[in-house]
Amino acid sequence: MNHALTPGGEPSSTIDQVPLDWCYQPGVKLDFRKFENGYVATAKDVEDELKRIGHELKPLEIVLINTAAGKRYGHDDYWESGCGMGREATLYLLERGVRVAGTDAFGWDAPFRFTADKIKQTGDASLAWEGHKAGREIGYFHMEKLHNLEVLPSDNFQVICFPTKIAGASAGWTRAIALIES
Repeated sequence: MNHALTPGGEPSSTIDQVPLDWCYQPGVKLDFRKFENGYVATAKDVEDELKRIGHELKPLEIVLINTAAGKRYGHDDYWESGCGMGREATLYLLERGVRVAGTDAFGWDAPFRFTADKIKQTGDASLAWEGHKAGREIGYFHMEKLHNLEVLPSDNFQVICFPTKIAGASAGWTRAIALIES
């Protein structure tokens, strides 16, 4: 990971190596519920939403992506619901110092059925897990399957999301919470 920051990169961090100061930071919610299922968000989409809510990203803020998937949790179509974060959108966040992000969707990237269709149409296998793979350039951690993002304000809240430490694991779980400032 961190090929854009360190010549030759460095070994990928595991879940037990997440810096804990990354996990208790101000939060920002981007409302992407308007995008159709399978849409891949771009840097311009992120920039436009930040402009709409009047927010300039600061390093270490935790960005939460509210997609249409949140309303589908518990239904058979949940895993194919919501938009995903593409490579470009993910790098836009990472280049501004974001190191933890999250989504209410099944995964960070677009639902795989839609990605598989695009790969079949274009022959471009690099489209698979493009948001995940952005971490090769700048390391980050993301959370998936978050709930109740629609009740959060756009900003002025804190996110607490300390991961369960599993030695050497590429992922783990967390009990993510938001503290809304009054």
